[in-house]
Formats: sequence, C-alpha cells, structure tokens
Amino acid sequence: MQPNLSQNKNRIESIDIVRGLVMLIMALDHVRDYIHSTSVTEDPLNLQTTTPILFFTRWITHFCAPTFVFLSGSSIYLQSLRKTKKELSSFLIKRGLWLIFAEFFIISLGWTFNPFYNAIPLQVIWAIGISMVILGICIKLPLKFIFAIGLTIVLFHNLLDIPESAKDFKAGFWWDLLHHGNFVPYQFAPNHFILIVYPFLAWTGWMMLGYCFGIFFGPTYTSQQRKSIFIKMGVAVLLFFIVLRYSNFYGDPFPWSSEKNTVLSIFSFIKVHKYPPSLLYLCMTIIPVLFLLAYLEHIKNWFTNILVVYGRTAFFYYILHIYLIHLICTINFFANGHTVAEAIKSMPNYPFLFQLPGDGYSLGIVYLVWVFVIIALYPICNWYDQYKRAHKEKWWLSYL
Repeated sequence: MQPNLSQNKNRIESIDIVRGLVMLIMALDHVRDYIHSTSVTEDPLNLQTTTPILFFTRWITHFCAPTFVFLSGSSIYLQSLRKTKKELSSFLIKRGLWLIFAEFFIISLGWTFNPFYNAIPLQVIWAIGISMVILGICIKLPLKFIFAIGLTIVLFHNLLDIPESAKDFKAGFWWDLLHHGNFVPYQFAPNHFILIVYPFLAWTGWMMLGYCFGIFFGPTYTSQQRKSIFIKMGVAVLLFFIVLRYSNFYGDPFPWSSEKNTVLSIFSFIKVHKYPPSLLYLCMTIIPVLFLLAYLEHIKNWFTNILVVYGRTAFFYYILHIYLIHLICTINFFANGHTVAEAIKSMPNYPFLFQLPGDGYSLGIVYLVWVFVIIALYPICNWYDQYKRAHKEKWWLSYL
C-alpha cells in the first residue's frame, strides 16, 4: 500500500518534532556549561553535592545526543527510499567527512573561541560524521545484516568495560577513540590537543539501529501499526532497563546504590554513563522517543510547528547556538572586568576561552538565558528552513 502525501508529510514531521524538541533541550545544557557559576568546578550529577534542580537540568539533556544520532539513522533510511544504494553510500561518506571537518574547524572554534585551535574536542558531530562514513560503507549490506551489526555493538560493547576496569589497564589513542575516551587529551602538535569526548563505537551501532528503525516510517506500515509497534517497543525497553539496571549485573560501568533518601536513590538509579554511552544509557534515553513518536504523528499545532523548524534545521541551529551561547559568556567575561590576558593565561588549564571557574550565575539566570537563546535563533532558523524548501535544487543544502 502506497502512502498518500499527507501521511508521508506527517511521518517525516513526527521525526522533526522530536528532533526539534531535543535540540531545544540540548541548548539548556550548553547554556549551563557557559553561564552557571559551578559548571567548571562541580559535577551536576555528583550525588554528594548536587541539588534536585541542578541534577535534573543536566540529566534531562542526556536524552539529546542519543535521540539526534538515532533519528539521523532513521532519516538516512527515508533517503534510501528515493536514492540508489550507490547514491546513498556516496552521499553518506561525503557528508560524514564534511561533518568531521566541521567538528574540527567550525564547531571546535565555537566551543573554544581559540583561533589557534590549541584544543579540538571531538563531540557529537564528530560521532555522527564517522558513523555516517561507516554506515555509508555498509549501506549495500542487507538490512538484517546492518541490524545485526548495530544490535551486537549496542548490546555487547560494555564488555569492553571489563578490561578497562583492570588496575593496570592503559588505553591508547585508538582504544580511547573507539570506546574508552572521556575528555581524554592527545597532543598532536606542540601545545595542540585533541579531546576525545565521544568515542564512536557505540554511537555507530546506535545509528545503525536508527537506520533499521526507519523501516517503520516506510510505505508498508500504517499509522496505527506504527503507533502500536512504538508503544510495545517503549514498554519492552522500559522493562528491560528497569530489570537490568536493578540487577547491577551488566550494561553500565557504574552500579546504582541505595542512598540516604529516596530522591538520591532514584537519582543513582537513573544516573547512567554517557561517555561512552552505556547500553543502559541508550535504553533509558530511547524510551520517551518511542512514546513521543507513537503519539505525535497526527498532532499539529503552533508548538509542533515551531519544533519542526528547529528539527529541520538541526545542524544549522547547532552551530549557531554554540556561537551565540559562547558570545554571551564572552560578553559577561568582559563585563566583569576581565581582560584578554586573563583568558589567555587560563588557557593551558581550561581550553574554553573567556570563562573562568566560579564566574557565572544562578540556575535561574541559566534558564532565562536558555529561553533567550532559543527565541533569538528562531527567526533565522525559520528563514533557513523556508530557504531550503524553496531551493531544493541546491545540492549543498543537503549537507547543512
């Protein structure tokens, strides 16, 4: 059965709505990184020092990167419906290499404001880029093979935690790049470092599963079938997460524990490992996505229309929001009487210029700045969305 135009439009928009929502939530964490007074000095997930609102502010943003990577895979599947395998493979490899280039030279500059590139953090865009390259190489394989590879990686990559937990274990560059790296610096030139923030193995497996998940948005599934499947998947993954997490047997390098009160015990239970993303982290973060996709397909109102704009311009928005947030941080830096010399002096210990430990504001101000950022970026994202839709013949737009 072939879908009609409105069905196909709704299907794609449900993905964009969810993607747009997580893009907005993501900005909250990045505003906190640059604006909050304790962002440099304290871990917001440290159960001994955090507060419920601070914990939630950081924890809620855990859902962003997995959703973005997973739905990137689903979007690639939708592209496979209108491109040959050869065309799709070529596109994915080229776009993946472009994203890696952008991470190195555009996005890292936004994070650090350091034109000498003394520190280059490899973050989510790098992970998406290298995963696209690998998926582009594997795209000619049957779907069931890609699913088997992706599922094997996601289910069993935490077995690598076993050798990593040994006292004498020393990770090298390639191991860190693959699985272990957690803001690990590697010098590639005098006073120049790569920070491995996102090891790519688990993210590549996750994108592969997202690609296979895209089949449910194809013409062989009706809206009701999708809704039923997504709800059942959501319930199944939720139960799997609860049982496996409670057992403390496998799936995350850090077990949960009973704390001094119920709230902290719950926090311990849902505090799962992101760098690299553990099996339980990926399970926890996909659950609300499955339920949102199940119920949002036919919902259309002013709010979903706004979310669609951010979802369709996700990469464009991602770059702009980093530069805007860091610019706000820089204005605050000079408004507090600091100088360029102070920024440069702090650079060896902290590569993100124009931010000093303790030089920030309360969480209330963080939330206000967050709202300002997402409102300020809407007009330009809306313009770019309209431009893309009006100029579909321009090939370069598919890379943004």
